[in-house]
Parts: sequence; structure tokens; C-alpha cells
Amino acid sequence: MKKNNKNTVLSYLFLFGFFLGVFLILNGSGGKINKITYDEFIKDLEQGNVTELVVIPKPNSAVYELNGKLKDYKDKETFVISMPYSDNLVSDMMTKAKTHDLKVTVKKDPENSSILRLIVNLLPIVLIVGFSAYFLTRQVGGANKSFDFGKSKAKLSSDKNKVTFKDVAGLVEEKYEVKELIDFLKDPKKFQKLGARIPKGVLLVGPPGTGKTLLARAVAGEANVPFYYISGSDFVELFVGVGASRVRDMFKQAKQTAPCLIFIDEIDAVGRQRGTGLGGGHDEREQTLNQLLTEMDGFGENEGIIIIAATNRPDVLDPALLRPGRFDRQVTINLPDIKGREEILEVHAKNKTFSKGVKLKNIAKRTVGFSGADLENLLNEAALLAVRRDKNEIGMAEIDEAHDRVLMGPAKQSHQYTEKEKKIVAYHEAGHAVVGIKLEGANEVQKITIVPRGHAGGYNLMLPREETYLSTKKELLESISGLLGGRVSEEIVFGEMTTGAHNDFKQATKIARAMVTEYGMSKLGPLQLETQEGSVFLGRDYNKSRNFSGQVAYEIDQEMREIIDGCYKQATKIIKENRKLLDNIANALLENETLTKEQIDYIVEHGHMPKEEFEEEATEEISLAELKELAKSKKIKGYSKMNKEELKEALSKED
Repeated sequence: MKKNNKNTVLSYLFLFGFFLGVFLILNGSGGKINKITYDEFIKDLEQGNVTELVVIPKPNSAVYELNGKLKDYKDKETFVISMPYSDNLVSDMMTKAKTHDLKVTVKKDPENSSILRLIVNLLPIVLIVGFSAYFLTRQVGGANKSFDFGKSKAKLSSDKNKVTFKDVAGLVEEKYEVKELIDFLKDPKKFQKLGARIPKGVLLVGPPGTGKTLLARAVAGEANVPFYYISGSDFVELFVGVGASRVRDMFKQAKQTAPCLIFIDEIDAVGRQRGTGLGGGHDEREQTLNQLLTEMDGFGENEGIIIIAATNRPDVLDPALLRPGRFDRQVTINLPDIKGREEILEVHAKNKTFSKGVKLKNIAKRTVGFSGADLENLLNEAALLAVRRDKNEIGMAEIDEAHDRVLMGPAKQSHQYTEKEKKIVAYHEAGHAVVGIKLEGANEVQKITIVPRGHAGGYNLMLPREETYLSTKKELLESISGLLGGRVSEEIVFGEMTTGAHNDFKQATKIARAMVTEYGMSKLGPLQLETQEGSVFLGRDYNKSRNFSGQVAYEIDQEMREIIDGCYKQATKIIKENRKLLDNIANALLENETLTKEQIDYIVEHGHMPKEEFEEEATEEISLAELKELAKSKKIKGYSKMNKEELKEALSKED
């Protein structure tokens, strides 16, 4: 918008300067012009006051125009006088010039030149029309873009951004599902012989960041065909009918470059159910969807056009979009497991330098629930931290910090606890840890910290001992006990309650209600009393379908209360029986603020922090610094980037 305003101002200034120049040309060079009478001219001529004289004959007008200067005139000051046409005037002026030292110039009649007359008459018109057209074009140039509304906004990917299956990690089954699309795009005759029909549309479904777009690009890259990509929101405009026009134009372009692949990202923006939900219909979106359905039916089976669409809300799509012959195949892309996470980390670690202690397998174990995008962000944050700390390689310290930043946000170093608050937070987090350590079904403690991050005063990283797809009733109950361990610890140690456990209660209540109403793990029996029901246009699950009476609702509340009370008693028993372990972990937290799994295991076994190991680590750091100083004094090149072993080897060679 600012650029357009700037161009408008410049256009106005340019037009003003043009007309000003024309005015100055038509009115001379800006000097003073005096008009004198015939008698004054003759008098000045007789007295010799006229120094210069220009005679311009105009026979067609029967006059002479005389321009001249007098002795007392300043620079650029002249006089002008018109005299009746006479054949003797020029000869008389020449005679006067010889007598009074007068410079006389006689110009030809410009009207006698047909070319000059044509130029003089047409040039102003041409200039005015030309500059007016230029001015109007600049002003309405933006408005002319409205003619491009009906053009498709689908972009054709260049060969420089080519992606293959080598760049896609952790999606083994998903790759196998779309592999036949590649074979069809390469050799369609192989499928035609057996009468097989390749799906015209494939819908990729999964949480954000799991690699849906990357997989679609890899299909086009492996098949080596043109790849058109567009977002669902690019179809919908203010004016009704524009989206439908863009759909037609997109398929027209695709047919010209077939075989090819069209990728529509976030198709739920245009493919929502028609005529349902809150807010009524939407004419533009519904017309666009109707045109998309028509086009997918319109092209033949073997035209070589395959559409891949992606969404994380398949429940809101129109049923007509998912019927056979359109998007008749759905490929679900879930969050990666530990093996998939390790493969994804290896892909994103190719251009990064890590220290020898960094093991990608260990990072994969600690990142349960991370998507591919989360893992890429984790390594990028670690690299940024290493640069910020002036390090030459990424170490576990940077990866640990990046992991915490991705989960909870940056550490609030400026936030200062009071001594009482710090002690309460330490015992709260230690309570979670003790219950998690003593219960087999509870999540395993990986890290504890009382450094505030985000909205949390501290947090306890607890992950499943093994990644499973099912959870038993015992495991769910012990998970609830682990969540309640923080509040139990506060009550036992300080005899009072704080607000720090509100998020723990939220998660515990959610698990308990699901056990009663969805999983059938209560005295009410194997009944599903509540189901999640998504609102089509709101984009979130605000409502739940309840098919039970008020009496059943009361019984649900009673069962939930019984589950929570039982887990609370279990957590209380465990913490009272392991009060010494609770104190040891809390005191270690107060002293060090952060504890790793190895340190926690050492405290459980020995009752104190591993001080000896810390002393060895400190000695190793000092000796490494001493080695670097020695290498610097001996002027060994690249010493700052070497580790301890490399420095020793370089120094031994120098000796």
C-alpha cells in the first residue's frame, strides 16, 4: 500500500513538472519582455539606443515582429513591437544598422516550413495525449489486476526444490501406500493392462508437522513430474464465482502438463460440509467445492492427473469429497515412534556439528509425542544456543536446554522466588518424582527442574517406560497417582495447599472421566456414555454428546471421585513411606535447581548427589582449558576447535 501511494505522488509531480515545462516554453525563457509603441521605437532608433534587433517577417499576417534590446536593458530583458508589412522595412533597418552600429538579424518565416508547422501543431497534442495515457495507466494499473482474479494461484515447483523419499524419514508404511502412485505416473500402461484404476485423489490425514506436505512433494520428486501446490484458502475470495474459476483454470493448466500432481494443502478451508453448522452456508466456498467435485469427475481415468490433499480435520469434510472416484484413499500420518524419530533426527542432523557425547537415539527416547517439525525445531534451537554460547559444536547441554524451551518456553532467569516459594516448588516436584519412581505403571522420571518456564514454576519431565498403543487400568490409576504426588507432598511437608497443582488436577480429572465415560473402567460397566463431537465450523471439540439421565450423571461423578480419592490415598502412602527420599531429592533441587535421570537414580541408590563425578568433570574441564592454553602458546592451528584427545595428539606431534 505504501508503495502504491509513493507511485501516485510521483505521477502527480511528474505531470505537474511536464505542464510547467510546456508553460515556460510557450512563454519564453522567463526574461522580461517590454511592449513599446511605434513612436518610442523610432525615437530610440534615431538616437542609437537600440543595440540588437531581430526582424521576423509574417507575410500571411501582413505584419513584422521586431524583437530587440536597448542600451539600458538588463540581461534577458527585451522589447517587442509589431509593424505593418512593408517591402522596404528590412532595407531601412539595414541602413540604420550601418549608421548607428546596430546588429540586425532577419529570420525566415517559420510558417513557410510545412514540416515545422506540422510539428508545432501536432507535438503539443501528442505530448498531452501520451502523458495523459501514461498517467491514467499508472493510476488504474492496480485495478487492472482484477482481470486476473479467475486465474489459478497454484504454483509450479522448480527442480531446485526437488524432494525424494530420501528426504522423508519415519514414514515407512505411508511411503508404501503412495508408491503405486509413482509407478502409475511413470508407467500407466502397466496398470491399464489389468484394468486397474488408480485413485484420482489421495487424502493425507494427520496432526500438524507430521510431514504431509513433504510426502506429497516426495511423490512428485520420485515420479519426476510437475508438482502444482496451492492452499485451500487461495480458492476463496470476496466475490462469488472467483474460486470456481480458479479451480477450472488450475485443472486446465494441469491437463496441459499431464502427467502431473496437484497438491492442495489445508483442503478443509474449501471442502467443509455444505449447508451445515453454525453461521449458515457460504456461497463462494460452496460454489468452489462444487466446481472441484465436478472437475474431479470430469477428467478421464488415464489422463495422468493425481490430486493429493492434506488436512488435520477430516471430520469436517463434505461426504461427497470422500466418495470413491474422488478422494477415495486416505493415508493417515501419525506422530513418529522412537525409530521414526531417530531417522528424522538423522535427516535434520546432516548439516550440523555435534560433540561426541550426543547420541541421537537418546534424544529420540526423550522426545515422545514430538512431530517431525518439532524435532527439526529442537535441533535448530540447540544450534542457535551453541552459536549464542560461542561454541564450535552442539553438545547435550544445548540439546537439553532446547528440549525445555520447545516444551515449556525459555527459562525466566529474572524471576526470583522467595525462599519459601522455592522450597514449596522443590518439594512439589520431588513428590511427583517419588511416586513415579515407586510405581511401575507411572511414567518414568527423566528430569526435574525448579527453574520457572512459561506459566510453570518448575516441571517434572515424566515419560512412559515403553511406547505402547494401549494402556491398562492399573497404568492409568498409577499415572493419576503420579500427577497427585505434588499436592500430597505439599500437604505432608508444609500442612497447606497452593495453586501450583491446578494443571495436575486438570490432567488427572480428564483421565478419570475418560476411564468412566469412554473406557468402561468403572462400576458402571462397559458403557460409552460420552463421545467427542466436533463442531464443523468452530474447528474445536466444544461439545460432548451425552446420552444418559441425571441419575447416571450423578453416578459418573461418584465414580470419578472414588478414582481420584483412591489415587490420592495411594500417593499419600507412598510419600509417607519414602519421606527420606523426598527430602533428599528436594534438597538436591534446592542446591542444583535441575536434576537429570542419572542423578536421580544415584540419589535413590546412595541417598546423596554424586559429588565425586562432579569433581572429575570439573577437573576434565580445567585440564581441557589448560591444553588449549598450551596449544595457543605453541601456535597450533585450529586448536580452539579440537577436543581433548585431538589436542593431546597435536601437542605430542609438536614436541
